[in-house]
Amino acid sequence: MPASVPQSPTLTDDDETPASPVAVAGPAHLLRVSLLMAGSCLPILGAVLIAPVLPKMQDHFAAVPGAKALVPLALTVPALALALLAPFAGVIVDRLGRRRLLIGATLLYAVFGTAPLWLESLGAIIASRALVGVAEAAIMTCCTTLIGDYYSGRQRVKYLALQTMCASASATVFFVLGGAVGAAGWRVPFWVYAVSLVLAPLMASALPAPTTDGTGVGGTAVDGTAVGSTAVDGTAVGSTAVDGTAASVTAAGVESRRGFPWRQLGGICALTFFGAMVFYTVPVEMSYLLDDLGVASTGVIGLATAVASAATVGGAVTFARLKRAPGPLLPWVLAVCAVGFGVMAVAGNPAWLVVGAVVNCVGTGMLLPALLTSAMSRLAFEDRGRGTGLWTAAFFGGEFVCPLVLLALEAATGTLAGAVGVLGLATALVAAARGLRT
Repeated sequence: MPASVPQSPTLTDDDETPASPVAVAGPAHLLRVSLLMAGSCLPILGAVLIAPVLPKMQDHFAAVPGAKALVPLALTVPALALALLAPFAGVIVDRLGRRRLLIGATLLYAVFGTAPLWLESLGAIIASRALVGVAEAAIMTCCTTLIGDYYSGRQRVKYLALQTMCASASATVFFVLGGAVGAAGWRVPFWVYAVSLVLAPLMASALPAPTTDGTGVGGTAVDGTAVGSTAVDGTAVGSTAVDGTAASVTAAGVESRRGFPWRQLGGICALTFFGAMVFYTVPVEMSYLLDDLGVASTGVIGLATAVASAATVGGAVTFARLKRAPGPLLPWVLAVCAVGFGVMAVAGNPAWLVVGAVVNCVGTGMLLPALLTSAMSRLAFEDRGRGTGLWTAAFFGGEFVCPLVLLALEAATGTLAGAVGVLGLATALVAAARGLRT
């Protein structure tokens, strides 16, 4: 059972006082935020765009041994690559810089994403999808880290919640788009990956590079923490660590501060791994559940999944409007997800299946930003790339194992609906365990 998430402190007026290091109004600000949100949507594009055409893809490769397990991997293997590489991407981000890596990865995303248009082998397609995950690891880590770099206090919470809302809203669009263009053939949706060729040059011109240490001379840290002046010999005068604790500086000018918060972040990442399975069940399994109920049209499948996905946006909006710590909300959020799974498990027709999926997605829309906000609140500038990479690895690791876990549960219960019911029961148990700890 996942470890509990440490409760993040309630935001106070003090959290609003630090100024963000970049402008928070005007055309440049709007373009910067738009690009960060668009970049954050690219891994979602990779995760859901081809979901409506999976049944057609499986029919095309029906003669390939193990196609029943391999075709869903074409959808989820980017998540595996992302999960494995995100921690390393985080280290690279901290050492080499966010902006350059983001631009390069966005260009490669288009190359790898469109590869299945001309690949004939299922194995080669899965390999190209893994390379998409490599690019996604860098893109997601860079975008989330830059949000932490550019904004502070309530503004940071606002834009992290906005990141979830945009990702969820884009999922809704991508489901509809994938279903619509998939009617022309299961390969056609892969053309959409070329959109990143438009984003890369805009990112190069509009995203400023944050300073390597997150501070200005005698000014303000990137997260808004005041930093004292520095003497000519490198000795800090009246300095404060970015996490609010006192920092001592040696004569050589080397700052000594607390180590990386492994224990606190570990609890969040463990729950995030499980939460990702809860989050991703509807996107990856909805088409199969509808197919089991006799729905064969990719357009209808895409639209039904989009309706459920839109509820995720509603959950994220609700979270953004709440002015309290996410910790006490987590048991209730998980309980909502569990109820949705229960309705889906017993649904006897497509309408009730969509109702259950909507209930579940309201919960997942609140769950994701709550976990991400808790993680980011514990990371100083120097640790932010690595910490974001670890959180991203936990989320997409859970996303990758989701269909495999459900496949195993389906074998045990006899139906996919039964597997969803078992996951709902597990979610309810996690909610109860979390509730006992708060």
